[in-house]
Amino acid sequence: MRVVVVGCGYVGLTLAEQLHARGHSVTGVRRSDGGLDAVDAVGPGVEAVRADATDPESLPALPDADAVVFAASSGGKGAEAAREVYVDGLTNVVDEYGSRASPPDRLVYTSSTGVYGDHDGGWVDEETPVEPTTEKTRVLAEAERVATEHAADRGIDGTVVRFAGLYGPERYRLERYVEGPVTAGYLNMVHRDDAAGSIRYLLETDRARDSAVLVVDDEPVDKHAFADWLADACGVPRPEKLSKDERIAAGDLSAAAERRIRTSKRCSNALLRELGYEFAHPTFRSGYRDAVRAYRAANG
Repeated sequence: MRVVVVGCGYVGLTLAEQLHARGHSVTGVRRSDGGLDAVDAVGPGVEAVRADATDPESLPALPDADAVVFAASSGGKGAEAAREVYVDGLTNVVDEYGSRASPPDRLVYTSSTGVYGDHDGGWVDEETPVEPTTEKTRVLAEAERVATEHAADRGIDGTVVRFAGLYGPERYRLERYVEGPVTAGYLNMVHRDDAAGSIRYLLETDRARDSAVLVVDDEPVDKHAFADWLADACGVPRPEKLSKDERIAAGDLSAAAERRIRTSKRCSNALLRELGYEFAHPTFRSGYRDAVRAYRAANG
């Protein structure tokens, strides 16, 4: 299988590594010298190509493919930057490939569980209506329609994978929880290896065409319980805890930050499990093992 990963960054590099190890042809697409170097570092069999999804004139450089994974990032910036990358950039990539004599068979777009909005701690799954509550998550929901409806118009089957909070090497953020204070709420998480692994699995097994799939581990966890577990594992005192009202009452939050604190849900991975995916890290207890060891080693 020939796979092109557009925006071959945090998840994309691991996906490229997994696909290459299993004998697939992989191209990682980045727009910077540093990004291209990171793709080259994956291995001699992974091709690095310079292109920018937001620049249609650069996209003829993309090689033909059986499947395209759109994993580009807006760099944590606001809604305007998100629209430029996720809606406009994705549309550009779909149009580029859709205009070719041999378009790809599949497109996978990496979205976010943020499109569900607030469910007051209740469970959400693929049948739950998408109800984004911020301008940025409304952009993500619009991009999902590009990945499915617009791609279908171009003869490409689209799959949307909705990632929960990504963690893993360089993104464990232990200090946030062991030092505190920690505000109440739920954490929905997935290790980077499983974020990449789920895409690899769906491509290799040809599953979830024209569908959305939640990519989250087995155990959404209360933030206070997670912080206590992490502190105990690291051998440090348990951190200070705050309720949502206590944190908001401090009065130093932006409107967007306050909205994030008030938003609460638990995400189900039942569909991904039913499709047959086996997690490398079914819960945070496995996923944080290496980080805990490193923390204890560094802090005596």
